[in-house]
Amino acid sequence: MLSIILPSYKGASILQKQLPSFIQFLDDHNLKHEIIIVNDGSCDGDKTKQVANDNSCVYIENKTNLGKGAGVRKGALAAKGDYICFTDVDIPFAFDDYIEFYDHLKTRGFDIVVGDRTLPESTYFTKISTTRKLGSDLFSAIVSHFFTDGLHDTQCGMKAFRRDVVMDLFSVARVNRFAFDVELISIAVKRNYSIKRLPVTFRCNDSKSVKVIQHGIGMLFDLVRIQWNHFAGKYKKIKISQIS
Repeated sequence: MLSIILPSYKGASILQKQLPSFIQFLDDHNLKHEIIIVNDGSCDGDKTKQVANDNSCVYIENKTNLGKGAGVRKGALAAKGDYICFTDVDIPFAFDDYIEFYDHLKTRGFDIVVGDRTLPESTYFTKISTTRKLGSDLFSAIVSHFFTDGLHDTQCGMKAFRRDVVMDLFSVARVNRFAFDVELISIAVKRNYSIKRLPVTFRCNDSKSVKVIQHGIGMLFDLVRIQWNHFAGKYKKIKISQIS
């Protein structure tokens, strides 16, 4: 089974719009799945919960807004699938991409599959603002050089993992906000997990949550924290029996 994590902060209307066609696609392709919606502290009068119930999704919540990383982590550790994927609340990439990611995990034996918007076959960067692209390029250059052994696009909002890899990485991950992707990939690189980069096709952008300057500064602080955590040995493997 494929578990798909959708972290949401005030995203009930987006979910209501995007979920039905996505679920229909998965059903049409006979892909056994569960969709886990993690409400990250939205005070929305249970609107997110209602959308989850209406679409037969698993609903989990954080009582307060902790950040996308915290939401993804909570959903991933609760997932029941053999393969676990997370993406953004607006499900921004082509539905066919999920089949491709699933195939590379199940039949081709990769530990992790990540979307890479910089690959020639991807369409993402031709459809976003110049400011956002420049900010992404600068951040990616820093990350690829110091944290991920040349893997350039850590911030693509679509990644998939084998279940045992999820339990390993997410049980030690600590970053709650936007640099959580860097943390996951940097730990995975040091663990020597096999990582496959795949192109992604941009489908829509209903989410307006990224603020380039504000979030960029926060991400730089998180990079310092990640480096310190590696130095201090805070990412050592935890035995499965110790994970609650």
